[in-house]
Amino acid sequence: MQMKKNAVVLGCGMVGATMARDLASDPDFDVTVADVSEENLRRLASSARVKIVAADLSDPDRISNLVSDFDIVLGAMPSHFGFATLRAVIQSGKPYCDISFMPENALELDALARQRRATAVVDCGVSPGLSNMAVGFAQTKLDRIDDAVIYVGGLPKVRSWPYQYKAPFAPADVLEEYTRPARFIEHGRMVVRPALSESELIEFSRAGTLEAFNTDGLRSLLHTAPASNMKEKTLRYPGHIELMRVLRETGFFSKEPISVKGVEIRPLDVASRLLFPKWRYEQGEEEFTILRVLVSGPKGGDYRRLTFDLFDEYDVNTAQSSMARTTAFPCTIVARMIASGRVPFIGVLPPEVLARTDGVLDHVTSELRRRGVEFSLKEESITKPN
Repeated sequence: MQMKKNAVVLGCGMVGATMARDLASDPDFDVTVADVSEENLRRLASSARVKIVAADLSDPDRISNLVSDFDIVLGAMPSHFGFATLRAVIQSGKPYCDISFMPENALELDALARQRRATAVVDCGVSPGLSNMAVGFAQTKLDRIDDAVIYVGGLPKVRSWPYQYKAPFAPADVLEEYTRPARFIEHGRMVVRPALSESELIEFSRAGTLEAFNTDGLRSLLHTAPASNMKEKTLRYPGHIELMRVLRETGFFSKEPISVKGVEIRPLDVASRLLFPKWRYEQGEEEFTILRVLVSGPKGGDYRRLTFDLFDEYDVNTAQSSMARTTAFPCTIVARMIASGRVPFIGVLPPEVLARTDGVLDHVTSELRRRGVEFSLKEESITKPN
């Protein structure tokens, strides 16, 4: 009889809870969830077959002690804890699958992971995550990548004044998209553009007209996927970008303290306190997640374009948001692969490298479909751009 795998999920926010529920539905896993919020833990434990541990996960030593008894670790931590968490899990020699949008370069811990004989798949959500897998898969289908562009966004189904936006994940990480400079590949070289720059309107059949702007989402692809041109752009309803530009240029997103009536305060903290309550989804409020990846290049004597599309909506039956589903499920699917020995790599592994292995993207796509998430691929011949 096969022994159950012991899994621990670090973080019990919206995505972490969805990861835990997905794993707990699998009879092959015993699932524990750790978080500092006892309220979040109790809410999850009342609806899923999980054990809960109240723990301050900002302490790497606490993480090292916590994960020591588990077969597989999953990470759903806020970005500012992501790198320290990754290092602590690797140092413990435990296999790891993570979705944290950490500002640091996770590949810097590859040598440590190899030394500790640990497998760590990072950025394994929707984007980064599925978007990386799409580009990695395209590398196996084309002689070279000439152009790759990633469009991604999570939005409320009903637009509401004044921001026409709600945050489907940690709002602090949303503000990073508005301030962190965006790194691209142009003509084979890395360039840097300001966040919120180069806006364009794009029409989607199921979402209508959306506005795209530069964001720093390529991450490991900058180092692992040679291309002539490659960029990532985030999607919002038209009008939101201009509002965020005004706030940023006025200084509301600055981390440098200013003095107000003799009190030192960061403008970012004031902006966060005012914005986040307005960006919070109401219970049962419907939203959607959209991802499109376009990759083109030559193949033999032909010129090809691969178009990857995902559109997912709030699940009224499970009350799970689309962003939580599309971020959590790639991570739980790959975590199962790691736990079952289907990932024969040691070190820090970005999703695009994993997707170059034959059958991996097909497996992930099939498992997503089983959970009601469609990630489709269309391949076609096109005229080579001038």
